[in-house]
Amino acid sequence: MRVLVAYASRAGSTKGIAEFIGDKLQKSGIQAEVKDVGAVGDVLGYDAFVIGSALYMYHWLKEARQFVEKNRAALAARPVWIFSSGPTGRKPSDSKGRDLKETSGPKEIDELRKSLNPRDHRVFFGAFYADRIKGAMGLFARATPKEDQGDFRNWDEIGAWADAIATSLMSAPAKASA
Repeated sequence: MRVLVAYASRAGSTKGIAEFIGDKLQKSGIQAEVKDVGAVGDVLGYDAFVIGSALYMYHWLKEARQFVEKNRAALAARPVWIFSSGPTGRKPSDSKGRDLKETSGPKEIDELRKSLNPRDHRVFFGAFYADRIKGAMGLFARATPKEDQGDFRNWDEIGAWADAIATSLMSAPAKASA
C-alpha cells in the first residue's frame, strides 16, 4: 500500500503536520511518501492520498487547489483524506462563540467534497510566527497579537487522525496500484 501525503505550506506548519502524519502511517506499516504538492509528479502509482493545505483568508493555498484540479480523476478513484491547517491562538472559538475549526474554512470545502469524495476532512490548529512571513504579507502579519502567535498544533489530535487513517487502510482489501 503506497500512500502520498501531499501538502502546501507557506511557513512550515502544514509541512510539519504532513510529515507527522507520514511518520505515523509508516510506523503502522504503510509505505507513505510526504511531498510538497509542487514536487509531486505522477500520482497513478499511489493507492491512497492524504492532502493538506495551509489556510489563508479562509482558502486553501493556490498550489494545493491546482494540485487537486490537475489530479482530480486519479484522486477521486482512490481513498482520500484531506486536512486544513490554519487557526492559531489559544482560544478555540471566535468572538461570536463559534468553533474556529468549523468557521476557518476552506471556503472551497464543498467543491473538494464533491470532486474528491474524501473519507474525512479535518481542520487543525497551526503554528504562526509573524517574523517568518516575508514581503507585504509580513507587514500585516506583524500586527497579529502576540497571544495568537506560536505553535498551536495538537499532536495528539493529529496522531489520532493519522492512526484512524492507517486503521482504515489496513482493513481495506488490497488493491493493486494503477
